[in-house]
Amino acid sequence: MTGPDFEHFCRLVKDRSGLVLTPHKGYLVESRLSALARAEGLAGVPQLLERLRLGGASMEPLLLRCVEAMATHESFFFRDGTPFNLLAGRVLPQLVEARAATRTVRIWCAACSSGQEPYSIAILLKEMGAQLAGWRLEIVATDMSRPILKKAEEGFYSDFEVRRGLTDARRDRWFVRDGHGWRVSPELRSLVSFRPHNLLSDSLPGTFDVVFCRNVLIYFDVDQKRAVLQRMARTLAEDGGLFLGSAETVLGVTDAFELTPGAAGLFRRASAKAARSA
Repeated sequence: MTGPDFEHFCRLVKDRSGLVLTPHKGYLVESRLSALARAEGLAGVPQLLERLRLGGASMEPLLLRCVEAMATHESFFFRDGTPFNLLAGRVLPQLVEARAATRTVRIWCAACSSGQEPYSIAILLKEMGAQLAGWRLEIVATDMSRPILKKAEEGFYSDFEVRRGLTDARRDRWFVRDGHGWRVSPELRSLVSFRPHNLLSDSLPGTFDVVFCRNVLIYFDVDQKRAVLQRMARTLAEDGGLFLGSAETVLGVTDAFELTPGAAGLFRRASAKAARSA
């Protein structure tokens, strides 16, 4: 798929989501937008892209739906394992000691998709039991896609989705059988608040002790990555931790973070001297 309509759409998607679409991704645009084109009564995706290019500001709601359709929402419970092992075995114990006076822990789960990641984090917090009894625990989960956030808020997952990453013990402890699937227990659901947020816009208010932003920056160009990471550095506590995906790095992008020795994927805010040069 090529031409001015496709190029215009690619620019719009990048401006609004950071997702970079190249000409060889035409098949992806075709597959992701076909249903939307049919819903609009159009012959196909080329006609949909033409409408977006010629329609101006009146097409903004439709454009938003198209951008959301282009986002990848692959997720499952305790995905990749290592970040959650580090969170439970290293980061949270350190925070318990460091936050003994305030007894508060705030975690931001960026690009949370359908909710498996924030609920996995919530399980780890709950499994700490007495160590966090009486603490104020908050997980803020964000995503730019309102439809996917709605699914996350509902906390309902099929048997297949639950089997991806959850042990039977965790499933039975933190989920309730509901028809042909499983629903997150109220006890777990109460720890997570969901809200729409675009990583290319301003950071969330307040300070976070941990930020999860995994498998998202790989879709951004270097300038967008740098802007996102520098905003996250400003919202992360000085002793907080940033989790990126296993294929993601800050090297050559920003000096605001540095890798934590012996902890792949876990980054800390850089020293004040390095941060000033970021």
